[in-house]
Amino acid sequence: MALEIEDKFDVPADYELPDLSDLPGCDEVTGPRSHQLVAIYFDTPDLRLAARGITLRRRRGGTDPGWHLKLPKAKGVRQEITHPLTRSIKIVPPELADLVLAFTRGAPLVAVAELDTRRSVTVLRNGAGVALAEIADDRVKGTVLGDEPHVERWREVEAELAEGDEQLLAKVGKRLRKAGASPAASASKLARLLGAAREIPRIETARTGRGSAGEVVVGYLSAQVAAVLSQDPRVRRAEKDAVHQMRVACRRLRSALKSFKAVLKDTGTLQDELKWLGCILGEARDLEVIRERFARALDDLDRDSDGELIAGPVRARLGSDLIDDEHEAYERIRQALGGERYFAVLDALDDLVAGPALTKAAAKPAATLEAVAAKSWRRVVRAYNAAQEIADPGERETATHEVRKAAKRARYTAEVLGMPKLAKRAEAVQEVLGLHQDGVVAQERLTGEAGRARRAGEDTFTYGVLTGIERARAARAYQDFPRVWKKTSKAVSKLL
Repeated sequence: MALEIEDKFDVPADYELPDLSDLPGCDEVTGPRSHQLVAIYFDTPDLRLAARGITLRRRRGGTDPGWHLKLPKAKGVRQEITHPLTRSIKIVPPELADLVLAFTRGAPLVAVAELDTRRSVTVLRNGAGVALAEIADDRVKGTVLGDEPHVERWREVEAELAEGDEQLLAKVGKRLRKAGASPAASASKLARLLGAAREIPRIETARTGRGSAGEVVVGYLSAQVAAVLSQDPRVRRAEKDAVHQMRVACRRLRSALKSFKAVLKDTGTLQDELKWLGCILGEARDLEVIRERFARALDDLDRDSDGELIAGPVRARLGSDLIDDEHEAYERIRQALGGERYFAVLDALDDLVAGPALTKAAAKPAATLEAVAAKSWRRVVRAYNAAQEIADPGERETATHEVRKAAKRARYTAEVLGMPKLAKRAEAVQEVLGLHQDGVVAQERLTGEAGRARRAGEDTFTYGVLTGIERARAARAYQDFPRVWKKTSKAVSKLL
């Protein structure tokens, strides 16, 4: 897997590459070296991948033959995932087909186009011979496959970063444009070819009035739906922090649907389904967090006591055993992300962005939404007051979990409305109570692991030490909460 950072240019048939040898940091220009590349592109019959700017191809020839999946990350930046060439030229490797399931929704992948490219590559190198950037001069013959094949021919130039920086890429682009190149009208060769033969589907977004409440809410929802989709392939590959990011996007969506029900209606079912998806993702995420938490705690304990407080195979039980549980949780995620229920959730999210059920309040000025922020914070205050009225200390401590959930919702609501100061104050409450909750959960997990260790005849001393540490952490956070609440309440009263 790699990030591909490049700029593309349309050039006339008689274009001549300019001299690039005098660019800063460039000590040598090698090439051009020629390759013949033949690539077959795959998509659903209705071009669901092309609609999202995704390309999936089988290419032979050149320096990197194989299967390539390119996922857009930002303008001019794509994540490329590769797979070795397979014998079949008609069947996409299951590993890659699985990574685009969120976009295909189970529809078949078929060959939709073929690109035959004569490529000349020029490489810019520094004094150590390290490649800084590559300039590919491509003469392309593209064929849209089908009952009536459509053929297009053109020439284009790509400037792609290797070990150089984006400043170099900008200077290369400026030199190419000065010689007669123009920024590419299409994001990719495939988009250019398909667009010349048939209409590529557009991802629809609801039209809302400029400066309206509907514009603010739908814009936020669109961004979170995009986050869910962009994290999906990363979750399937178990990339670091991907499950967390996808889970947060689900929580933000659900929170916004709850908070802005005066603007959006009929979202109850979708809220329930987002809760289901968040729970599926949460199991793996919680295991990941607690495993890393225990590993740090054991490292600290080992260092501070010269190993004297580490007894028995505690690292193995709190490490590899938890990893096994994590792997099982990831497998449940993969099962869920490959099922019809998940596809239905994604369809519902598409519908939410393209044609939400807006109320009359959506047409009102965006400023009217500020009342929602105040209402959201009042919900936090009510939860706090309810907890304070509970006489039993243990029950009161448990009730503060509702304060944390309300604070999280208030934070997300403030984010929607562009109120960073309020979001920061709500986050302060969320974080201090989160520290307390994390300590409580850790103690529960340690109790369970200690019981399994005891039944296996292992020394459980270290579990007791860790439990004491977690109890102290939770207690400190709970004791610190009144101070944080007083400071936060005072600050929020000035904001609202």
